[in-house]
Amino acid sequence: MVFRLAFINPTPIVRSVSVLALAVSLAACGGNQGTDTTGADTDQSDMGAGGDKLALANNVALTGAGASFPAPIYQRWFQDINSKYPKLRVNYQSVGSGAGVEQFTQETVDFGASDVAISDEEIAQVDRGVLMLPITAGSIVLAYNLEGVEDLKLPRDVYVDILLGEITNWNDPAIAEANEGVDLPDQQISVIHRSDGSGTTGVFTKHLSAISPEWEEQVGEGKTVDWPTGIGAKGNEGVTAQIQQTNGAIGYIEYGYAKQNDLNYAALENQAGNFVNPSDESASKTLEAVTLPENLRAFISDPEGEDSYPIVSYTWLLAYEEYDDPQTAKALEATIEYALTEGQEIAPELGYVKLPPNVREKVAEAADQISPDYDIEVSQ
Repeated sequence: MVFRLAFINPTPIVRSVSVLALAVSLAACGGNQGTDTTGADTDQSDMGAGGDKLALANNVALTGAGASFPAPIYQRWFQDINSKYPKLRVNYQSVGSGAGVEQFTQETVDFGASDVAISDEEIAQVDRGVLMLPITAGSIVLAYNLEGVEDLKLPRDVYVDILLGEITNWNDPAIAEANEGVDLPDQQISVIHRSDGSGTTGVFTKHLSAISPEWEEQVGEGKTVDWPTGIGAKGNEGVTAQIQQTNGAIGYIEYGYAKQNDLNYAALENQAGNFVNPSDESASKTLEAVTLPENLRAFISDPEGEDSYPIVSYTWLLAYEEYDDPQTAKALEATIEYALTEGQEIAPELGYVKLPPNVREKVAEAADQISPDYDIEVSQ
């Protein structure tokens, strides 16, 4: 197998994605948070750049399950992949990192997805071997629904106290002190959190534990925790919808969900004491402060840097080192190649971070072992 680094500059296809509409339509179908991008049957040959390289003998359908954090960009990628390779179809179920890791370790899917890199104990359960591939990254924001308030700053101790249930009203002096000139209403704060096993929760609570000894002692970190206050909702989709429906609400979601659904979100105080809004630039600054190790498992709990946004995470695609069907292996490697090339170009459009070239190179090198008949080429 040969790893090749090719310098290409693909042009993204612009298409809007409404996450809330997706969540509502899925709920109407019984609450199954799945993204089915199978498309129609076709006898067309593989098309587009790399079509000759992906010479599938028959139609191949990949199934995956896991984190809701990357679901919007996965939806877009898998739709575009089916257009590029009509014989390749990908169905991804946005069930949360906890359920996704469980399905992956039980080997009932072709790939999984998690916002928290899986543990050595979980890896040991998989006889076929595990590849953890950071495929994209994004910020976790504190989105809120507060009439008349479009700009909000939250110091570190303040947002911890809100989530601990110690600050319960929007015009609390601690919030007002950081937001001079903002007309904060005398209104109760409604905290919205995840009710399911969630990598987003794992990342968020790891950050809270890193900045607050009180949070670490009382609540701690994990995909599920006992929340001191608030209302639970399933998936980033569910938390987004609950915030939209609840005046006075605040909750943590992936930045892309806030961006796509026009939700306000707070500027958070970082380790350097600066208030930073989530953006492609601030998230990239955060990633620059972290060196990705050889096993591709990195945690960013409280990044340094004047301009770093404080809550940024990679999200991992989980693949097996060995696949019984060579066509499945080839199709998955082609999917990963698309995500690392053309897929990265559309990441900022959907609220995700375009991975640095050195990270894409490491991911491609790791993924290149999946299929001996497919060599990944990575764009810069």
